[in-house]
Amino acid sequence: DGDVLRVTLTRPDRRNAFDAATIDQPTAAFSDVGDARVVLLSGEGPSFSAGADLDWMRASVDLDAEANRVEGLRLATLFATIDACPAPVVAAVHGHALGGGAGLVATVDIAVAQTDTMFGFTEVRIGLIPATISPYVIDRIGTTAARRYLLTAELFDATEAQRIGLISAVADDAAAEAERLVETLLTVGPDAVRITK
Repeated sequence: DGDVLRVTLTRPDRRNAFDAATIDQPTAAFSDVGDARVVLLSGEGPSFSAGADLDWMRASVDLDAEANRVEGLRLATLFATIDACPAPVVAAVHGHALGGGAGLVATVDIAVAQTDTMFGFTEVRIGLIPATISPYVIDRIGTTAARRYLLTAELFDATEAQRIGLISAVADDAAAEAERLVETLLTVGPDAVRITK
């Protein structure tokens, strides 16, 4: 969309939970943003992202160790690609951002959440280790908050997410606030922003 690359998770029937396609498509989009001055990340439907699709994860039981390692690297590559994106990345978050979905929020530059959004690093609740998201979460919210929320898997609201630094702002209309931030980013020097990033 002109100078703005819009990346939307479009698996609303599964609350934008990650499966192979939901990982590979945004990875491809973020791998080559071209001359885009800003990237806007959002999710279609009732939630930003519910993390990993449980059916996709259950299927990993039938994979050997090497195939499971490849699947784990697939998600790690998505997070690393967003984190390294040369253009500023703004996320409009709503509904739920859980597990890897909350990890996704930790990889962007500026995240705005709807007032009623719920967050959680819920991996340990289902017996998983949040290894893939941990570097980004710790970098974003610090070790004190990370130790609490990665270990307890408790849910927290947008106000708490802002307090601990996971998101930049809480808004009644996160999409509109994200668009405002995109417009602001389009007023600054594109080379200076990329070099600053």
